[in-house]
Amino acid sequence: MSEKPRTLWQRFERWMSETGKQLGLAIFLVLLFRSSVIEPYKIPSGSMIPTLFIGDHIFVSKFAYGLKVPFTDYLLDAPIYFGKQALPERGDIIVFRYPRDESMNFIKRVVGLPGDEVSMRDKVLYINGKPVGQAPLQSEELSRGIETDHDRAVMKMYEEDLVGRKHPVLYDETTVLGSDYGPVRVPEGRLIVMGDNRDRSNDSRGWGFVPLENVRGKALVIWMNVVFSLEDKVNFRLGLDRIGKILK
Repeated sequence: MSEKPRTLWQRFERWMSETGKQLGLAIFLVLLFRSSVIEPYKIPSGSMIPTLFIGDHIFVSKFAYGLKVPFTDYLLDAPIYFGKQALPERGDIIVFRYPRDESMNFIKRVVGLPGDEVSMRDKVLYINGKPVGQAPLQSEELSRGIETDHDRAVMKMYEEDLVGRKHPVLYDETTVLGSDYGPVRVPEGRLIVMGDNRDRSNDSRGWGFVPLENVRGKALVIWMNVVFSLEDKVNFRLGLDRIGKILK
């Protein structure tokens, strides 16, 4: 006996079922990729100027410190790794869950590892009692990256040599807030992080250590820069020159 021809409604139901399965699989694969491989992140503040600007969109490696069991980064207080979690290096830019509100992600630079003694005196960073080298810098990016509430005349940029890892940092020469810190010994399983915009950063100097299990990944590259809000349509900006910038 031959099959009865399907009605239009039956064909629609079948199409919906197949499409739903394909869409569900696609969503699952995207979430799997984001949880274990690469995740996008948008820079919401100026705490990492001059390295990262407001509006930068970056890719974050989720396996830089070890391969995670998929989705445990989102579902559990601490992700589960296939093997042991590796320790970030000094100078790494990391995304992590903010210890005081773990629903929020922060991005900062690692300056202190377990066992390190970290301090600041007169805006100079010290690691294990030794000053971190600083050399004055001039950059065209400085004026573009600084937020409008900064007085550019008093902002100074330096190249900081963080135990072999060189990167730019920004200081406000008129403020003493945050110019002195510590000394503090970093406990086991903890990190000290700071923003490159040292006088405009909410970081370990104010709220303490980052637990190693809070680290979500390592910042890799800027893939887009765009500044736009529904309230301020006039100041739309697309920073094509920042696309592809490797973060270090």
